[in-house]
Amino acid sequence: MTGSIRVLVVDDQFLIRAGLVGLLRAAPGIEVVGEAGDGDEAVELARRTRPDVVLMDIRMPGMNGITATAKILAQAAEPAPRVLVLTTFDLDEYVYGALRAGASGFLLKDSGPERLLAAVAAVGGGDALFAPSVTRRLVEAFSRQTAGPGGDECPPPPDLAALTLREVEVLKLIARGLTNADIAERLYISEATVKTHLNRTMSKLDLDSRAQAVVVAYETGLVTPRTGGAGG
Repeated sequence: MTGSIRVLVVDDQFLIRAGLVGLLRAAPGIEVVGEAGDGDEAVELARRTRPDVVLMDIRMPGMNGITATAKILAQAAEPAPRVLVLTTFDLDEYVYGALRAGASGFLLKDSGPERLLAAVAAVGGGDALFAPSVTRRLVEAFSRQTAGPGGDECPPPPDLAALTLREVEVLKLIARGLTNADIAERLYISEATVKTHLNRTMSKLDLDSRAQAVVVAYETGLVTPRTGGAGG
C-alpha cells in the first residue's frame, strides 16, 4: 500500500475512541478519516470516507459491530476496507460473528499502543491479525460448536476437495496463525506464491477475507485446536 493508511475509528465509548484517534493521529503513515460512536454512523462514514482500515468495536447500542461490518463490506467499492475488530474480552462470542461477516482480524483493547499500531499496519497491508490468546479460546469454541462425536476423524467436507494439496497446506498454516513470510519460509516458496495460493483458495471457497479462511479451516475440521497448550 502506498501513502498513508486511512483509518475510521468506531467505538461507542468517547474516551476510548478519543484515545484511539489521538494515538493514530500521532503515528506516522496513518490518517484518521473519521470517528463514529455507533454502527449506523460507521456505515455512513465508511461510505463517505472510503477508509483502508476500520477499527470496529463490537458491543454498541443500536447497530452492533457485526452488522456494521457486514453492511460496510457489502456496500464498499473495491478495494474494500479491512475491518479490525477491537474487543475487551479475550473470549467474546461476537468475535466469531464479526469474522464470518468479513472482518480481517481482531485485537484486545488492552494490547497496548505499539501492538495496535502494528495491527493497523498489518491489516492495512493485507494480513489477517489474531491475538493469540483470543485465537486459542475462539478456536476451542469453534470446535465445540462444529465438531460432533468423532468430529476430528471426519474427512474434510467436499468443498475443500476443490483445493490443490499445496492450497490445503497453505490454508492449514494460515489457520495456525503464520504470516505470508512465515509460510514462504516454511514451504520454501516466495511470498508472492503464498498470496497466489491463498487468493485461489479464497476464490474456490467463495471467501472474502483471510480471516474467513481461518474460520473455514477450523469449521471443516481441516485444523483442530492443539491440546496441552498454555492455559488461561
